Amino acid sequence: MNVVLWVARALLAVLFAGAGGMKIALPPDSLIPLMPWVVDFAPLAVRAIGVAEVLGAAGLILPAATSIAPVLTPIAAAALGVLITGGTVVHLARSEHPAALANMVVLAAAVLVARDGFRRLAAP
Repeated sequence: MNVVLWVARALLAVLFAGAGGMKIALPPDSLIPLMPWVVDFAPLAVRAIGVAEVLGAAGLILPAATSIAPVLTPIAAAALGVLITGGTVVHLARSEHPAALANMVVLAAAVLVARDGFRRLAAP
């Protein structure tokens, strides 16, 4: 199970670092073809979401890999789960059902990582 969780962490980290990095680095107008929902948000909000995603991606990998504050890994996964739930709501409100379904798959992976991390911390 440890390998599955590391793969899930790595995939989530790559996904969120990539998506968040684009939101930080690119102007909102250039994101519209890839992320049409950005038209509904202020540019600063889009950048803030990107920063949260990049920090969450780092939180998925660094604490677990370095054994420094490992409690941050499940917290990061849970926070990203909250973020992706918000994204799912936005996609559903915009009738972007395929994107909402993709978000639900990502949410399942985030919940898996968070649940396992909190379970390990609670174990004696």
